[in-house]
Amino acid sequence: LLKLGDELIPGFGSNFQQGRVSNNIYFTARVDTAAWGAELATALEGSDDRGHIYIVEPLGCFEDDPNVTNKRFSGNPTESYRTREPLRVIGEVQDWEGHSPDVIRRMLEHLAQLREQGLDVIED
Repeated sequence: LLKLGDELIPGFGSNFQQGRVSNNIYFTARVDTAAWGAELATALEGSDDRGHIYIVEPLGCFEDDPNVTNKRFSGNPTESYRTREPLRVIGEVQDWEGHSPDVIRRMLEHLAQLREQGLDVIED
């Protein structure tokens, strides 16, 4: 668990591709998008926990996340970003609505299909 003032920095293992070190930290301005990230990250590690959504403050430059911007969605409707600079934890969203176990299972199956097809590419 993170606490107020903790800083997230890049250079650690990816939640979404085993054995991959992430050069960026990914974040979003939308709670619904963050919910997907939290739930998928914990499900992929085999945890029943729904995860945590932290409120962060970028401490440097950031850019649109190219993994979703103009690839899967035109523009940046998910308000997804990435940075190579630290993010400071300034709070936690306590009351957020997650997805049903069935919806998460279907998303995990879809991710597994992409991986099998070699299409789970992350531009990092």
